[in-house]
Amino acid sequence: MTARMIDGKACAQRLIAEIRERVSTRVASGRPAPGLAVILVGNNPASQIYVGNKRKLTDTTGLRSFSYDLAETTSQQELIALIDRLNADSAVNGILVQLPLPKHIDADSVTECIDPNKDVDGLHPYNMGRLLLKRPVLRPCTPQGCMVLLRSTGEDLVGKHAVVIGQSNIVGRPMALELLMARCTVTVCHSATRDLAGIVGTADILVAAMGKLRFVQGQWIKPGAIVIDVGTNRTPEGKLRGDVDFDAAKERAAWITSVPGGVGPMTVAMLLSNTLKAAEIQEGPVAVDASRSS
Repeated sequence: MTARMIDGKACAQRLIAEIRERVSTRVASGRPAPGLAVILVGNNPASQIYVGNKRKLTDTTGLRSFSYDLAETTSQQELIALIDRLNADSAVNGILVQLPLPKHIDADSVTECIDPNKDVDGLHPYNMGRLLLKRPVLRPCTPQGCMVLLRSTGEDLVGKHAVVIGQSNIVGRPMALELLMARCTVTVCHSATRDLAGIVGTADILVAAMGKLRFVQGQWIKPGAIVIDVGTNRTPEGKLRGDVDFDAAKERAAWITSVPGGVGPMTVAMLLSNTLKAAEIQEGPVAVDASRSS
């Protein structure tokens, strides 16, 4: 068996084309193009690349891009003051604070300051809570993108055993909730899990998101499984690779994503989709009062 590729780049391009068309329709009807504010604190090289790609893609869809590059020494109070101004700015429909932040800034406190209606990362407690209650509005980008990739296979997800490796607030936990909403039976594994290889071997769907280069061995994979690799790790040669030993895993899986070209493009596409959705939320009756939800 050799796995079929789940092409994240192609899925993302289709979604971006749809966003571009919807933005164009909005503008033609006299409504403003949605605006996305991206805040970068410090000079982390990887973050600079990610933010640059996000801003470039934002412009190609017709969305308005607002850039804020802040010094490493920016205080938490200064960052929150900027977020407060963006919360009040009607031209800004989405706010993204690039992670990781410098160590002197508490990321959770910063996230909770973002208006839930402008939380295009989907990480505010209000939006995470709605996902938990099966009433999602703005959803975390990477898990949402993973679900699009899973559904692109055409496989029936209902009743499948899904194993998520990783329990981060950004990927692992919301990924488990997304899979539960898809009627999968979900197991979440982490650093204290016993017999990880044995559990992975029972997975019809495997989502690897622990951030360790080629940690998941090919022989762990259940024959015929769907493998979604969220990992983004650098090899000693500087190449980007995932958490799964791809070459070995593709000989057992039915479907698999690659790194790069798998989940990464979908994460950015879902960010832009959330920005458009945020603008629609702010125009409609479902907007929430941020002062009561943070």
